[in-house]
Amino acid sequence: MLLPHAEFAYNKAPSKVTSLSPFKVIYRLDPLSQLDLTPRPLDQKPSAHAAARVEEIKKIHKLVRSRIEKTNASYQAQANKHKKKKVFQPGDLMWIYLRKESFLSKRKNKLMPRAKGPFEVLEKINDDAYKVDLPGDCGVSTTFNVVNLSPYLTNDQPCRFEDQIFSTRGG
Repeated sequence: MLLPHAEFAYNKAPSKVTSLSPFKVIYRLDPLSQLDLTPRPLDQKPSAHAAARVEEIKKIHKLVRSRIEKTNASYQAQANKHKKKKVFQPGDLMWIYLRKESFLSKRKNKLMPRAKGPFEVLEKINDDAYKVDLPGDCGVSTTFNVVNLSPYLTNDQPCRFEDQIFSTRGG
């Protein structure tokens, strides 16, 4: 019994991203409710010509799309602020993070090594996937996501804290 009222209220409320209500986006105006006792100004009433109305709706949809894209871009920039892009070349050596889902036999408990390597990069499939030279006994695909890879550093190279974890525990 209250569901239609809740639906009407939701569709009449303006969105945070677009600052327009769903009614405004679809029908170009908000419907009248009991609270709307004053008459609407003439510029807010729908036009009599269909072509003019179609153009008005297209303009509103373009505005909504641009606001959503702008908001998504700001959310994406905020989420990716601290991400570092990892790029490997064929021939580079790297550690492979042993996920329990992929390497069940190699990660039976939490005391076993979390990384294995070094392995050589055979080819770059795209920015997020690399083909790695694995021994035949692993039983998994040789293609890995960049999230599961870390550069292999020798003793004479400077290393970061996260790389120290792999170089001291891996093996």
